[in-house]
Amino acid sequence: ELERALAGADALIVRSETPVTADLLSRAPRLRVIARAGTGVDTIDVQAATRRGIAVMNAPGANTVSAAEHALGLLLALVRRIPWASDAMRRGEWDRKRFEGTELRGKTMGVVGLGRIGGHVAQLARAFGMHVLAHDPYLAPERAAELQVKLVPLDELLRTADVVTLHVALTEQTRHLINAGRLTLMKRSAVLINTARGELVDERALAEAIGAGRIAGAAIDVFAVEPLPADSPLRTLDRVILTPHLAASTAEAQERVATEICTAVR
Repeated sequence: ELERALAGADALIVRSETPVTADLLSRAPRLRVIARAGTGVDTIDVQAATRRGIAVMNAPGANTVSAAEHALGLLLALVRRIPWASDAMRRGEWDRKRFEGTELRGKTMGVVGLGRIGGHVAQLARAFGMHVLAHDPYLAPERAAELQVKLVPLDELLRTADVVTLHVALTEQTRHLINAGRLTLMKRSAVLINTARGELVDERALAEAIGAGRIAGAAIDVFAVEPLPADSPLRTLDRVILTPHLAASTAEAQERVATEICTAVR
């Protein structure tokens, strides 16, 4: 149906589940603009569009608050063991000792990528009384100072942080940014949060690291293959929270992204 509709389309608006390939573009002779209603353009063949003179755009600011709040929500749920305590209560149990958690205040958060979402996460973390480190080779030092965070190399961040949270775009340079080698740098008590792109993390290496107790846990909203395959080792691990790409799924973000992307296309 999409291919038939494209035959007469001047503009195409997609979400994250619709890859815009060179083959798809060949079925859209009139197309002038492709817009992703969300952050990033990694699901669009930008080079193929560029060869055709088709503009490519996204709505990078609309999801900022929702994505940042989801990252903090996942973090709180993980360190306070909320999903497991809730499941136990539904089974009729009452076990306070088993679900003892840890506080965020006084801990160090490492934010990888200090753009719109990462910057908002840093602000929220500071409100919880956390120390914030960041790694972002493209960020001006003045912006880091404005956010009151310390810029450090990635390896130093991984060695120091109690919480590592990812907020970078997917590129060839960032694919498997968190791999087996970098996971060994993290503290055994540290946790990883990913609400950005699944391909930033080597999922098998992450599952092995958590299973072996080399890091304390993870909360993941995005995956290299979506929907997450039923046989993914991440599904079987304790100390892992999984959500189905919900970071931007709030009523407010959906309205903002719709308005922003339609205005841009017009």
